[in-house]
Amino acid sequence: MPGRIHVMSDHLVNQIAAGEVVERPASVVKELLENSLDADSSHIEVDVEQGGIKSIRIRDDGHGIHKDDLKLSLASHATSKISSLEDLESVKSLGFRGEALPSIASVSRMSLTSRWLDHDQGWCVSAKSNDQFQIKPAAHARGTTVEVRDLFYNVPARRKFLRTERTEFGHLEDVVKRIALSHFDVDITLRHNSRAVRQLRKADDRLHQEKRIAGVCGPAFIENAVMIDYSIDNLRLWGWVTKPVFSRSQADMQYFYVNGRCVRDRLVSHAIRQAYQDVLYHGRQPAFVLYLELDPSSVDVNAHPGKHEVRFRQGRNVHDFIFRAVHKSLADLRPRVTQQAVEAEPLPADADNAAALGASSGKRTAVPTQFRQQVPLSFNVTEQISVYGQMHAAASDPTPTPERAESEPIPPLGYAQAQLHGVYILAENAQGLVLVDMHAAHERITYERLKQAWQSSGVPSQPLLVPIKMDVSEKEAALVQLHCADFTKLGFEVDRIGPEALRIRQIPVLLADNDSEALFRDVLSDLNKHGSSTRILEAINQVLSTMACHGSVRANRKLTIAEMNALLRDMEQTERSGQCNHGRPTWVQLTLDQLDKLFMRGR
Repeated sequence: MPGRIHVMSDHLVNQIAAGEVVERPASVVKELLENSLDADSSHIEVDVEQGGIKSIRIRDDGHGIHKDDLKLSLASHATSKISSLEDLESVKSLGFRGEALPSIASVSRMSLTSRWLDHDQGWCVSAKSNDQFQIKPAAHARGTTVEVRDLFYNVPARRKFLRTERTEFGHLEDVVKRIALSHFDVDITLRHNSRAVRQLRKADDRLHQEKRIAGVCGPAFIENAVMIDYSIDNLRLWGWVTKPVFSRSQADMQYFYVNGRCVRDRLVSHAIRQAYQDVLYHGRQPAFVLYLELDPSSVDVNAHPGKHEVRFRQGRNVHDFIFRAVHKSLADLRPRVTQQAVEAEPLPADADNAAALGASSGKRTAVPTQFRQQVPLSFNVTEQISVYGQMHAAASDPTPTPERAESEPIPPLGYAQAQLHGVYILAENAQGLVLVDMHAAHERITYERLKQAWQSSGVPSQPLLVPIKMDVSEKEAALVQLHCADFTKLGFEVDRIGPEALRIRQIPVLLADNDSEALFRDVLSDLNKHGSSTRILEAINQVLSTMACHGSVRANRKLTIAEMNALLRDMEQTERSGQCNHGRPTWVQLTLDQLDKLFMRGR
């Protein structure tokens, strides 16, 4: 006979909810740590045994739980954090559903001890499988201690899916690290099997914050990271992004927080990936620790059972803001050049070098615009056309570096001294020795100028002799009509010729050899998923990148000192000059201390 409808017991409801909330010991730690943070704790201790399978104990010094609320704290959907729809629409706390504690209690042996604010007595409540609770007095400082033992002891099917002690502790430790990076003002101690594993001290300033990040992500992260801080209207993005040379094979060092909540959101990932697209090897992943702050009413944190994802009310604006902030920070990753440094450029020794370096009487200036723009896309081997338009004989001797007054500051990349094997430029700056890959550096300079020229002149397009007819969904056809002006700016002319049919009449000149139909379908997929797409620009940039690669100075090309110095000055002024178009570094710095260590000086 078919079953009749009946009301499930509260205990069974909690066990079902535990399937969403409690996946493994790490899930328990996440929920309990978030409760501790919501209680305004400044010190949290996490003690686990056997990877958290045997026991988890979390103690904090927060405001605690009132004696009369102890039983209620283990009831389903009981919370102190929201009381109305208005509260739900602007959630400021990490937890708010009131399902974590009862769900955990339903699949473990749990006890909760707490002392409320200035009360002189603590109280302990123990949860039993029959939904009966025992409350008794207990000695306890202000705050709360939650102890969870024998996880999934009453759900054998779930317990069988747990991994080894080492694996479970690895997941648990990752949760503690994510939480630690979200609240620098909280001390967090993690012990495993009575052994201290992590002790993360409160970080009140940038130096200590970076020490905490180094403790979580490793010293190499901070050594290759740059701090950013951008604000527009009610949006603020701050944190640390790493240089493209510090890339990863997988996305295992990406921490993004929205109002203190760690999330893995597709919109956010897409924006950051786009910002890095021009400076990373294909398939490599960036590393970052970023914090997005915005009005709580502008984001829905109730979009995922585990609260790992959020939904932005103005998703397109947030996407563009994150992209611009990260993109600009990466564009600024170049040797810093000041006006004093530009004026300190050495005076050329002869008229030819004066043309190359753009010297003026009484004042040392950077390379003039007319020379910087003369970047040929190919080099005549016979005539030996120089990098910036200067012609010289193949046998001409390099011009020595002119003398410089001691009071004049040195540019960030210093002054060229020699060329090594026709590949590397050796320069001297205030810190020591600079090594430059001249092809990679010139490739980036050429590429950035080609992009600027392309953008300033518009996107030329060409009509197709035979227009391309495409069958699409009705939704995709509507997207084309909605973004018609954007396609026109990018050189495409597309008409909707039916409810589910399109016709491409014109395409960008640079994409004449590409599969335009496949590219256009990818663009429609992006528009449908993210509300925007950069695939067309990426395809154009790929062509420009290839042109820049073929048009840059090649290895074994001998340059004069003046030409090398001109290249260094352009690197200091070009965005993203720290990496070539393929993500390789263009220059490295060896300090005097590093050189002394190589030769064991001072020992």
